Amino acid sequence: MLQPRNNGAAVQQQTTYKPLTLITPTAAMSPAVHGGRAKCLQRLIRLDMPVPVTVALSFDAVHEAAIGNLPDMDELLAPFGDAPLLSVRPSSQDPDWGGPGAILNVGMNDARYVELINWLGEETATKLYMRFVQSYAIHVARLDPDEFHMPDQADAKGLKAMMATFEYETDMPFPQDVETQLAEVLRSMARAWDGTTARLLRQAKGAPADAGLGLVVQAMASGTGQGECGQGVVQFVDSVTGQPKIIGRYVSSHLAATREIGRETEGAIYLTRDTRGPSLEDLCPDQFAQLISYGDLCRKRLREEMEIKFTLQDGALRILDAVRVQRSSRASVRIAVALAEDQIIPREEAVMRVEPAALSELLHRQVDPQAARDVIVRGIAASPGAASGRIVLTASEAQASAARGEPCVLVRRETTPEDIRGMHAASAVLTMRGGVTSHAAVIGRGLGLPCVVGASDLVIDRKSGRITGADGRSFAVGETITVDGTTGQVLVGEPKMLEAALDGAFQTLLDWADDFRDIGVRANADTPADAQTAANFAAEGIGLCRTEHMFFEGDRLGVMREMIFAEESDDRRAVLDRLLPMQRADFQALFEIMAGKSVCVRLFDPPLHEFLPSDKAGLRDLAEQVALPLPEVTERVHALAEYNPMLGMRGVRLGIALPEIYDMQARAIFEAMVAVGQKGVAISAEIMIPLVSAMREVELIKSRVDAVAHAVRAKSRIDLDYRLGVMVETPRACLRAHDIAEHADFLSFGTNDLTQMTYGLSRDDAGRFMSSYVQQGVYAEDPFHTLDIEGVGELIALGAERGRTSRPDVVLSICGEHGGSRAAIAFCREKGFDYVSCSPFRVPVARLTAAQLALLGQISR
Repeated sequence: MLQPRNNGAAVQQQTTYKPLTLITPTAAMSPAVHGGRAKCLQRLIRLDMPVPVTVALSFDAVHEAAIGNLPDMDELLAPFGDAPLLSVRPSSQDPDWGGPGAILNVGMNDARYVELINWLGEETATKLYMRFVQSYAIHVARLDPDEFHMPDQADAKGLKAMMATFEYETDMPFPQDVETQLAEVLRSMARAWDGTTARLLRQAKGAPADAGLGLVVQAMASGTGQGECGQGVVQFVDSVTGQPKIIGRYVSSHLAATREIGRETEGAIYLTRDTRGPSLEDLCPDQFAQLISYGDLCRKRLREEMEIKFTLQDGALRILDAVRVQRSSRASVRIAVALAEDQIIPREEAVMRVEPAALSELLHRQVDPQAARDVIVRGIAASPGAASGRIVLTASEAQASAARGEPCVLVRRETTPEDIRGMHAASAVLTMRGGVTSHAAVIGRGLGLPCVVGASDLVIDRKSGRITGADGRSFAVGETITVDGTTGQVLVGEPKMLEAALDGAFQTLLDWADDFRDIGVRANADTPADAQTAANFAAEGIGLCRTEHMFFEGDRLGVMREMIFAEESDDRRAVLDRLLPMQRADFQALFEIMAGKSVCVRLFDPPLHEFLPSDKAGLRDLAEQVALPLPEVTERVHALAEYNPMLGMRGVRLGIALPEIYDMQARAIFEAMVAVGQKGVAISAEIMIPLVSAMREVELIKSRVDAVAHAVRAKSRIDLDYRLGVMVETPRACLRAHDIAEHADFLSFGTNDLTQMTYGLSRDDAGRFMSSYVQQGVYAEDPFHTLDIEGVGELIALGAERGRTSRPDVVLSICGEHGGSRAAIAFCREKGFDYVSCSPFRVPVARLTAAQLALLGQISR
């Protein structure tokens, strides 16, 4: 079992921390008091690394400095001796929260300048002094940067002019006293942390509003001198891939003395031997080997991949700082797995270190973070990943484009079930309307298709074949755009992409996660292709198969329309007999793909009008197909329309009013079970009745399904292992769950419609105002994006509790779009649910999330 980590809180209660702390191996320090950088420097010192003398200022000391109460400057400067040169760097509790930029060479003055001329030469000394004056003027005195531009040639004349400018702008000469300079630097950096912009930026990165800032004051190891001198930065893994690789730069003497060195610094040389130019390994092989050994020591003892800043001074290596390597999602997975495989951290910790959202990025192509972004419009990030393609405005155009082998982006006001074939053909989808549970979003996530919805600033002109973005720019059909479903942005052209990365580390991490999680994870899969994706991601079965999506494939839509226009029961059966073998084949493919796992098939749900055309051309085609006059077809289509179809004749209501549909589907399921059984494939089928609100509905459908099963069993002489259950998606079903569960083997809560009905709010229209509601605190989060635990969750908990009172062994699950979210998984674990079900591409995220929640539960016990 995991033990709780010591985060410093307990120590803090017993230890009185000083405002100023000389960093030594035994000094009382905590990242919660002095920040992560200060604590890391102490760890480096404990590892006997050559770290320059450093003093840490606590969060409280920096806060006091911001309001003008500076620490004891004599005490602060005492460890550095006479006339020191110092650097000051931020030390926030989490390095990702950032902080003000470092200030170098504090203490530089006219007297020191003369000394450095004799030591380094006039040009290097002058450049060093001018860089400090420039930095002090811009970042401490807050003067206009344009007035302190560095000339191409640093000389005494330029230095004098810069000093004169400073005196003119401030009405005082440039300070020569190290105490004065340092005091102003501390005050300036402290105030910068408390600024509104800085506060908003770090809160966006997850920092609390009252997050503190520490500062570290360090003796400059400037990398200047007579022998080999310079400054560099090194890391030992690739930040994008996470693969072991020495990456960094080294800059010799004069440039290193004047600024912080980055990996792209001009004039830098390579670290390792390289045919393209000189390297530190060639220049100083002993010091290079020592640097490599320090990197290995950091990895093993600090249990992390670190970026190390270092200097050489007359050949002596000094370590200035070490910070956690910045990394992509791909690299974060590989690094965590590698550390665990090398037994540096336990597997439990590797699982906890990776953000579940990082896995979502790995499953899809992404826009390269370094690529330029020319944004056309912004919307809601509905399905992650990015794809480029030519603009098309209809599903038929998307299919034609796919047939030509040309990637396309389907742009619609909103999608309907009739657009499914076009969505299958498209590389990405963009809609003007909708939210995270709209039709386009749900189907996009199921297909792994990048999708942006609710782009309300977009204008679509189908007559002219153009779309117009928020800034008025117009793009014609056929022009290339990119949909970034991860950020919600739509971009001009085709930026550079990063490919999906489902490598060995990804699989290993999820295998470990499965060892720790304590709740099942299934997938929502509507087609054999969806099921194969779910199987590839190790879903434990299918928790929701929406059978109506099968009716939009190929020529089935036409047959379905014939059934809708059939007047008599026998006529409907005759048409449905043509659909039977198609459905049977689909179910057989699903069962074979998910061999040995449960498959939950939801019976037909949507209102019939969704299968009928609404435009004139479609109505003419339909009239020709059913051999009826166009006026009669038009009248019939209008008659089937409902004021609120999502609350009309759909789901179980259709099954009771038109029982032939459910009879055909049940027969297709059972005959498919027989077919795969004869092949030796074991399958456990679950049949789910949608939109139930009364026990009698379940009784009526159950009797018909059982009758069909009996007929198939009698004909095939093969036993059928199936269970019948209910999709709980109405508030009344939650309230009457004790009655309903008497006739149901399982209750699967459909959170999409349950949220919609609980709020009395259309999920497709919510995007118009939901952001305003969240901003003003009406709702903490969009309830269609994050499960509403207080309202919808209470109904689910009530339904689960009442269902178990009448049937203790009833299987409980969630199968709505919330199923893969952290809040929903935590809720289901707390309520003792058996599994969650989510779109196939969210299965890996759900597996990791469930494992992390289980591990957190172990820690809290």
